[in-house]
Amino acid sequence: MKYLNLIRYKNLLMIALMQLVLLYGFLKLQNIVLALAIWQYILLVISTVCIAAGGYIINNIFDQNTDLDNKPDDVIVGKSISESLAYNLYVGFTLVGVCIGFYLSNLILRPNFLLFFIIPSALLYIYATSLKQIMIVGNVIVAFMLSFSIIIIGIFMVFPATDAANKIEMTTVLSVLLDFAMIAFIINFIREMVKDLEDINGDYNQGMQTLPIVLGVARTTKLVFALSFIPILSILYYIYNNLFELLYATLYIFGFIVGPLLYFTIKIWTAKNKKDYHHLSTVLKLTIFFGIISIAVIGLNMKYHVA
Repeated sequence: MKYLNLIRYKNLLMIALMQLVLLYGFLKLQNIVLALAIWQYILLVISTVCIAAGGYIINNIFDQNTDLDNKPDDVIVGKSISESLAYNLYVGFTLVGVCIGFYLSNLILRPNFLLFFIIPSALLYIYATSLKQIMIVGNVIVAFMLSFSIIIIGIFMVFPATDAANKIEMTTVLSVLLDFAMIAFIINFIREMVKDLEDINGDYNQGMQTLPIVLGVARTTKLVFALSFIPILSILYYIYNNLFELLYATLYIFGFIVGPLLYFTIKIWTAKNKKDYHHLSTVLKLTIFFGIISIAVIGLNMKYHVA
């Protein structure tokens, strides 16, 4: 269990679930040709998960002192697992992810696409070692990594299969993937700010420059309150322009995504302590999960609506 906690297996399962839902709940329901076979797509999922696991491990290595302040019961490196073993696991997971990326890039005859595996791996290392201490920058990188796990599907499954004959259909599919990625980025970015509010004591003791430390808890909380309207308004705009005729998808999104986001907006205004921020971080994590499921709800609703 200690190894599963080291790689934050719950987060990895969410990434894998999201990519599988995108395949079976959206891409497979479209009348398009995909660049990778199913088993090759599974390799893409494994690669993404391995690179993310490496990122979590290296982050745990460099977060030992901070976690002792913020979450002493969750510290693994230096207690349950030695630092040297953790480094070896980091290298192993990252190499597996990049090597699979090398294979897939050559498979679709675009060897330069290997950069889409190398750059995220490098960013995760730089984030853990230095960037996370810089205000906003660390939040952006973490939020981007989640959205990139959506974008990379378009890069490897849709883009290589695009030609002059199917360009319109493929562009539409890529646009939908990009829309989901943007919403995921915004919600996860806000969640990272909430986590900074939750972990302010440990971050301050380690000399980090997170937004709550620089601006103060009260101002950061108000900023998060203001930012929370962005995903709500974006989703409502998207429903109005693209999904209003899909009754079940619209109802699902209102009940399981917009509803929790409105709850978050109301509660963040009065949040004051670590317990409040932890609760709201969990609300956003659940919202992201329901957002993943919404992909399949929309895809199925579109299929039977057309039928």
